[in-house]
Amino acid sequence: MIHAFIHGFILALGLILPLGAQNIFIFNQGAVQPRFHLALPAILTAFACDTILITLAVLGVSVVVFQIIWLKKLLFLVGLFFLLYIGWQTWRAVGVNSGKDATPLSGKKQMLFASSVSLLNPHAIMDTIGVISTNSLGYAGNAKLAYTLACISVSCLWFFGLAIAGKLLRHMDQSGRWMQMINRVSALLIWGVAMYMAALFLSQQ
Repeated sequence: MIHAFIHGFILALGLILPLGAQNIFIFNQGAVQPRFHLALPAILTAFACDTILITLAVLGVSVVVFQIIWLKKLLFLVGLFFLLYIGWQTWRAVGVNSGKDATPLSGKKQMLFASSVSLLNPHAIMDTIGVISTNSLGYAGNAKLAYTLACISVSCLWFFGLAIAGKLLRHMDQSGRWMQMINRVSALLIWGVAMYMAALFLSQQ
């Protein structure tokens, strides 16, 4: 069980570390919300979505769902357009402490955005199917449970850590210039992912 837990923890950490739309959104919410607890809707929603994806992957359900061609195409298209929108919103965001502070999202909007960047991200789904699901095949019973809980725990710790990092940067960046630069770079990265998705989608037609 210990081996399975360590395996799952290291594997999930490697998958979640790369900067993507989900990570950027959680980080920014930690920075723009006036109090940390106000960013909890985004953190907990992203965590819940990851928990669902990981659980479905380990159970093998996501593999079956992703084999439905029309559903796969719909997921790609919706995810593509949503990433373009998220990138635009991120680009327009100003420094959190500059003259025009970014307006914090309400709890409902945080939940909507967090669930969208989590569930409408084909790469996140392919990670869970191709990596987490495949690696879980070597375990059964309590060992598989330990592996699954390890993967889920990484999401929880990571999202809270990202939001805390955003909050710390806000306190250190009194001018808001660093946050504005991070927003611009983040937007370019999100658009880059969107373009990669578009190319991947067209190559499969």
